[in-house]
Amino acid sequence: MAIEVGTKAPDFELKDNHGRTVRLSDFRGEKNVVLLFYPFAFTGVCTGELCALRDELPTFENDDTQLLAVSNDSIHTLRVFAEQEDLAYPLLSDFWPHGEASRAYGVFDEDKGCAVRGTFVIDKEGVVRWTVVNGLPDARDLNDYVKALDSL
Repeated sequence: MAIEVGTKAPDFELKDNHGRTVRLSDFRGEKNVVLLFYPFAFTGVCTGELCALRDELPTFENDDTQLLAVSNDSIHTLRVFAEQEDLAYPLLSDFWPHGEASRAYGVFDEDKGCAVRGTFVIDKEGVVRWTVVNGLPDARDLNDYVKALDSL
């Protein structure tokens, strides 16, 4: 079960596609965070979602907001994926311990070994203000993220 609106967002420490350490708490007091979990790089729906974010990046990564996309892929896979798709925002690896951050947010599918499509809009104080969780084959609507951010 995914964490609910009004819950303090669990902190995490993950490596990005360049091997840099990223902590959710690094943004506390500074930026709202759109935290997006997706199953795997190089899959059709995931690539479509992440490229749609790329195409609207100023909405999701600016002085007030940071986009963080998390999968259970290795940092090496994420580096190649980001280069291939020209993704300029952080792709975080929840590879090892496998799915630890995904589990903390309640979006890890134990049977499939990957995160489902969970998105959490987290305010500057670190509180979840909006969330949506879709099954593996179901893409999310970016307009919903924009509305959630506008309400902060």
